Amino acid sequence: MQYRRFGKTELSMPVLSCGGMRYQHSWKDVAESEIPSRNQHNLEATIERSLDFGINHIETARGYGTSEMQLGKYLRTLPRDSFIFQTKVAPTRDPREFLATFKKSMELHGLEYVDLFSLHGINNPEILEDAKRCLDTARQLQRDGRIRFIGFSTHADLDTICQAIDTGEFDYVNLHWYWIFQNNWPAILRATARDMGVFIISPSDKGGMLYKPTPAFMQCTAPHPPIIFNDLFCLNRPEVHTLSLGVSCPEDFDTHMQAVEMLDQQSNYLMRAEGLLHRRIADTISIEWWQFITQQLPEWWKIPHQINLRVILWLWSLDQAFGMREYAQSRYGLLGNASHWFPGQRVTSLEDISWEALLGSSEFTEEIPKRLRQAHEWFGQQDVQRLSQSD
Repeated sequence: MQYRRFGKTELSMPVLSCGGMRYQHSWKDVAESEIPSRNQHNLEATIERSLDFGINHIETARGYGTSEMQLGKYLRTLPRDSFIFQTKVAPTRDPREFLATFKKSMELHGLEYVDLFSLHGINNPEILEDAKRCLDTARQLQRDGRIRFIGFSTHADLDTICQAIDTGEFDYVNLHWYWIFQNNWPAILRATARDMGVFIISPSDKGGMLYKPTPAFMQCTAPHPPIIFNDLFCLNRPEVHTLSLGVSCPEDFDTHMQAVEMLDQQSNYLMRAEGLLHRRIADTISIEWWQFITQQLPEWWKIPHQINLRVILWLWSLDQAFGMREYAQSRYGLLGNASHWFPGQRVTSLEDISWEALLGSSEFTEEIPKRLRQAHEWFGQQDVQRLSQSD
């Protein structure tokens, strides 16, 4: 395993982290007696394999159902200095409610302290204000020795992420950034300037369902599978410190470990693979269109009916360029169903929207309504729930 200094925390962070949202028994709290022994055994075998590989950062959240309780049962049997434990609690308007949830978290995992504590889901300006209200409470917990370092996790737009970073209150950030979605790079640079740790959320799943890669994407990243390419792409930047792996069983680490073994040796491969990916975009949808939809479209709250224009056309483009229909359907189906975690709406009425007034003069203006309708036809067959809404 390779390790990187996790910003101002000075922690030696493995470049891969073991996320705790896919191997727990339930997304809802249940009594320990209701957890099947086979599930607990799988979780413990997964953590054991993680530690064997040197992946000693174990990350979870209060919102991950039984994850904290199940992890704590096993982690309490290990020397406390043999792992880095991270959990997350959502900020609330009333800091007393936030504190009560934190105490519940500590009760469930049963560890003496949390190494990395995140204010979970600073996804819009309103939640950022809630987080600021809860920071005094978090600082007191830090002084009491219950937590060591304070960070935040986010699925927000770039401006909100940068506002949270600019408070100067946080030691690290959990955010999305991977090959198919690079919009948050300015936030990573901003965090680096403040010597914050940078943790990448879900590079393999939200990064394109790379465990089920499409033939077109595989052709571009050959001879290595897309997971390895994406891991190398992210970790090739020294500003990125660790990638969260949403593993569900011990075997899920294996492909990622191949990427670690290849670090610092693959600059020519990465250049070639990225070149082929860009060529694929150029040949199918055009580089100009890709730049337009990733860099120039307004945010969803500025669009009539709150249609998430940027996300929908991005999904349309991924489908056209790389055949990512299943991924596009899974993300599109969340629109309107995932609150601030994946905000905005699907395609509804388009007849009353003046695209030229909204976007100005562009060679793509006339194409947008047609492509939005196509996206809704292709991707809008069913509603999708977030994992945390599952039974």
